[in-house]
Amino acid sequence: MTVQHISMEELEKGLEAILQSPREDGRLELIVRRPQVEAREVISQGRLDLAAGLEGDNWQARGSTTTPDGSADPEAQVTLMNSRVIHLLTQSKDQWPLAGDQFYVDMDLSEDNLPAGTRIAIGSAVVEVSAKPHTGCKKFSERFGVDALKFISMTENKPLRMRGINARVVQSGEFKTGDLIRKI
Repeated sequence: MTVQHISMEELEKGLEAILQSPREDGRLELIVRRPQVEAREVISQGRLDLAAGLEGDNWQARGSTTTPDGSADPEAQVTLMNSRVIHLLTQSKDQWPLAGDQFYVDMDLSEDNLPAGTRIAIGSAVVEVSAKPHTGCKKFSERFGVDALKFISMTENKPLRMRGINARVVQSGEFKTGDLIRKI
């Protein structure tokens, strides 16, 4: 699946819509689990578990290069990305899973709105925003373009967390596409 890379000018034009994301109550637009490396599975409902994260996702088995022993990083148990950002980058919902996040939400994920420690209810589950930044990488640049990586990484845009946020599960629970998500 190839994404048509859009220009910096087009990205900048789309910023206003991103800035209008709901600050309190948002909506769960898409759920994606990664059963294995580079595999994506769109699901309509799921369950978050305190220990395993998103059930059926490979977070725990995959581990992390950022932990001393290579085990899964509890501060990056799940990731959320603003649906308005990924829509701007892809223009097609069927390409959203390429970003590799589990939750695509219509909600303001900025540092100002959701500082580290903020809790978010997703269905009956609750996650806590981690201080660990979720940043763009080589894969992000390859998939969405050099301008996309520059755009989300610009000094003035970094606090908006357009690449998304890391979170950890603090209350197990179930959810489905279309559910309300809210700050608690």
